Amino acid sequence: MSTQVSTAVSTYTAPESVVRRIYEQAARLDRVGMGLLRLGLIIVLCWIGGLKFADYEADGIVPLVANSPLMSFFYHHPAPEYHQYMNKEGEVIPAHQQWHKSNGTYAFSHGLGLVIILIGVLIAAHPILPQVSAAGSFFLILMSLTTLSFLVTTPEAWVPALGASTHGFPYLSGAGRLIIKDAIMLGAAVVTLADSAGTWLASSRRLRRNAFIDGDPLWPH
Repeated sequence: MSTQVSTAVSTYTAPESVVRRIYEQAARLDRVGMGLLRLGLIIVLCWIGGLKFADYEADGIVPLVANSPLMSFFYHHPAPEYHQYMNKEGEVIPAHQQWHKSNGTYAFSHGLGLVIILIGVLIAAHPILPQVSAAGSFFLILMSLTTLSFLVTTPEAWVPALGASTHGFPYLSGAGRLIIKDAIMLGAAVVTLADSAGTWLASSRRLRRNAFIDGDPLWPH
């Protein structure tokens, strides 16, 4: 058997052997990649969640929330009334800000920021509480699906018909391009959910096995 394996290996040319070694090293990066993926989610969630306490960020999500059947009830003024009160990033118009205060724009954004940060913190708990981290990933899945639904409900997600032939579907506006990136967040959340759930299940099995060996009456034998 060993002779057959040696013969098979020896049939690789030098370039093929180098390529194979590169792929073997790459195959060992799965755990590193999982850690970077989870870390990336934590950084993005906590950072974006923190920005929800800034007025410009709160103003920017108004079209998304106001047009969403799932979230519009958080605002006090119906769409499309917000059109005449939109602020550019960095712009300060007191009358517009006053309207947003009466609309509940800032209060809702602050609450959303706390929720997003909490999801990031839950996912960060993976090393000590993988079951909690799995719950955080599940909530991120729900959040990503909600965000992706804005592509259907938000007119501002698509280039408007202002004369150019490239407007409407599939021509995403700046807002639409930000929304579609949540497809990546959704995939990452599913992967981290599976990984955290698997880690917790493996840990539970080890505890049960050790309890069985030690004769612990608290665990079913």
